[in-house]
Amino acid sequence: MRNSSIALAVSLLLSVSAYSADTLNIVFTGDILLDRGVRRVINHHGVDHLFSDGIDSVFRSAQIVVGNLECPATKIESPVFKQYIFRSEPEWLNTLRQHGITHLNLANNHSIDQGREGLLDTKRNIKAAGMVPIGAGASMQEAAGPVLLASSPRKVWLVPSLRLALENYSYLTDKPCVSQEPMDSLMQRVFQLRKADSTAVIIVSLHWGGEHTSKPVPRQRMEAHQLILAGADALICHHTHTLQTIETFRGKPIYYSIGNFIFDPTHPINAEACIVRLKITSDTISTETLPVQIRHCVPYLKENHHIFEEK
Repeated sequence: MRNSSIALAVSLLLSVSAYSADTLNIVFTGDILLDRGVRRVINHHGVDHLFSDGIDSVFRSAQIVVGNLECPATKIESPVFKQYIFRSEPEWLNTLRQHGITHLNLANNHSIDQGREGLLDTKRNIKAAGMVPIGAGASMQEAAGPVLLASSPRKVWLVPSLRLALENYSYLTDKPCVSQEPMDSLMQRVFQLRKADSTAVIIVSLHWGGEHTSKPVPRQRMEAHQLILAGADALICHHTHTLQTIETFRGKPIYYSIGNFIFDPTHPINAEACIVRLKITSDTISTETLPVQIRHCVPYLKENHHIFEEK
């Protein structure tokens, strides 16, 4: 299984290098839920229905698309005891790949909804669909490892981490788990990446924050600033099911929460979100915020928009 994972990562890296040697385009989306209301939409219309023309166009413009999979994708049914428990069908993952998604982040509080075996099976199913699973593994050491998204025009690292306590699951570093190392270890990981390569691009993706809120709390701001000072070039985060403040600190963007993506919002505030497009060359990084509105579980690009940004 480790060899197949390496082969998949290598094939994706080769395709990235072949696409453009000068500019690398990476897109990040928020939460992808393939259960509950979205499951009903899939059963009625199919998985392809979840991708609007505008979203497909953005995905086609990118060599790498990273989504946050907010549910296990497994046939294993071993639900934990908590309020919200999700599961999607693994065969649906193939359509995500067909629409351009290349990486799925599992460092969130729902990836383990069907137990530790369900988590590992989800990893296998993501690989089988031709994508790279990130932020989960057979141990904390594996789960927390940084992921090399690309090596050209320079190295691009993604460091994912869940900053919330898992419901009904102990923090056991030698068991299958999602990336959940302490913040001081996370900062040290970023610092070491920067120390090893001053030219690398380091993106940190945190699953954190208070649900249904529009702004981060002071502790989040402090930790985000510390991660930038440790060497991160950008923070692109999620979990709150809302679009939160976008801040620039020391010239680096901090997206405290980009909100949902494929989701069944229950309130208008949950239907406003964004996707983030990074354009990376050998010596520049630019970030573009693309506002999204979710209607009937489907994300659509917004033409007229205003994003609250703090300097």
